[in-house]
Amino acid sequence: MDIYVLLKRTFDTEEKIVVSDGRIEDESAEYIINPYDEYSVEEAIKQRDELGGEVTIVTVGDEEAEKQLRTGLAMGADKAVLINTEDDLEDGDQYSTAKILQIYFEDKEADLILGGNVAIDEASGQVGPRLAEALGINYVTTITALEIDGDTAKIDKDVEGDVEKIETSLPLLVTCQQGLNEPRYPSLPGIMKAKKKPLEELEIDDLDLDEDDVEAKTETIEVFLPPEKEAGRVLEGEIDDQVKELISLLKDDAKLL
Repeated sequence: MDIYVLLKRTFDTEEKIVVSDGRIEDESAEYIINPYDEYSVEEAIKQRDELGGEVTIVTVGDEEAEKQLRTGLAMGADKAVLINTEDDLEDGDQYSTAKILQIYFEDKEADLILGGNVAIDEASGQVGPRLAEALGINYVTTITALEIDGDTAKIDKDVEGDVEKIETSLPLLVTCQQGLNEPRYPSLPGIMKAKKKPLEELEIDDLDLDEDDVEAKTETIEVFLPPEKEAGRVLEGEIDDQVKELISLLKDDAKLL
């Protein structure tokens, strides 16, 4: 079983984020594995341990992403691949990433590809489906359970508070949702082993691509932080008066009624 994980390096939304001149200041940001991708890594390891095979984690980004790849290796993945776009692609988007991955996977015989449901930085949820469409393989998004028997996969898909039961065939791409599993923490032996596991670095030239082939199809106009949350308002007086005031606020101030 050849299993691949699509991994993204994202900033940690639990830490303070500074935006200057329409860009996030990298120097002040803390970076982690995209949390939804952690479910993908965990599920890939579980499926490998049950079915046999090998887990390879792949990311598109700059050399700083090696840290997150090593974390994935410490969790238990077998190999890692960094497709370094630092010198060739200044501003990519979901199209750029999916195109690069498409070319990378064209000569691979992947049985199962896992990715996060969304990335917490942009939350578009596009890369997985775009890649599956480009490769011409089946895909299911937002999964919360996965059982593979031979070439058949039985899947639970999260659909707005309910569950859809799906049966499909390999090769298959899935995107992983919270509830699928509980990602493990890298152990000390795992961290030590990760230092010796193979980590291949490629550039888009190695994939016979140039910058024009992966040029972004979208443009980011502005990046800004949400407004600070305003203090709540406590309504006073008799209940009937409070209800009337609340309705007035919702109608006239918030424009919700």
